Amino acid sequence: MNKSVLFRQIKQKRSFLCIGLDTEMEKLPKHLLSEGDPVFSFNKAIIDATAQYAVAYKPNTAFYEVQGSKGWESLEKTIKYLKINYPQIFIIADAKRGDIGNTSVNYARAFFDHLDADALTVAPYMGFDSVSPFLDFDEKWVILLALTSNAGSQDFQYNCQTSGKRLFEEVLSKAKDWATSEQLMFVVGATHPEEIAAIRQLVPDYFLLVPGVGAQGGSLEAVAENGLNDECGLLVNSSRGILYASSQIDFAERAAEEARKLQAQMEKVLLQKALL
Repeated sequence: MNKSVLFRQIKQKRSFLCIGLDTEMEKLPKHLLSEGDPVFSFNKAIIDATAQYAVAYKPNTAFYEVQGSKGWESLEKTIKYLKINYPQIFIIADAKRGDIGNTSVNYARAFFDHLDADALTVAPYMGFDSVSPFLDFDEKWVILLALTSNAGSQDFQYNCQTSGKRLFEEVLSKAKDWATSEQLMFVVGATHPEEIAAIRQLVPDYFLLVPGVGAQGGSLEAVAENGLNDECGLLVNSSRGILYASSQIDFAERAAEEARKLQAQMEKVLLQKALL
């Protein structure tokens, strides 16, 4: 999927919502536990209820890998279901991979060839040769960790400096020379709204994947005010606030309500910025 197709979906749905499929067995509604694959049954219901409001889904692979081979099967089924039934949806595998040589090549093949995800989150710590194998796939995206939403981002990303730049600024400055905005995005947490405007100046044309809205306390309005560009340039992720709006039989309907609320807020800011 190229950037123009993604922006077209954003305009059609009047939304830049990404829903994180961080599906935990312990949080599933009890009536699903008798299903052959409760995780996939939950994901399918969530997707069907919210797809009209979302342009992307982001399964975090840890929540599947913890279940062993059965969890991986649930992940495969979820991505296949999206590909068949919602082919314009952007699928992000949130695996935060990063290594060198054949290890990166095989990580990339696993997520891009085998799973057929559209994008993969990648850690930049080991430098360009750890990222470049992921960039060798047509119309697949690398989403590079830059400034994350967790409290520990202060430890290195925010407070460590190199050549007069904070570490996340150095990541952004170097990485934009590795690939264009047609193949590279950056993770920037919503819990750092004061930095998003400066980040947008460093990478004006690149999409930002923004976690941390909702349960982690980030403000959608602040993110949009500082981060929107002429092609939207934002995918704002919400996970727990949508997935677990209810633990009862109405879980999918309640998830849809929460997704619709975020979509309505996004529509408002897109209209304010004359992007619709």
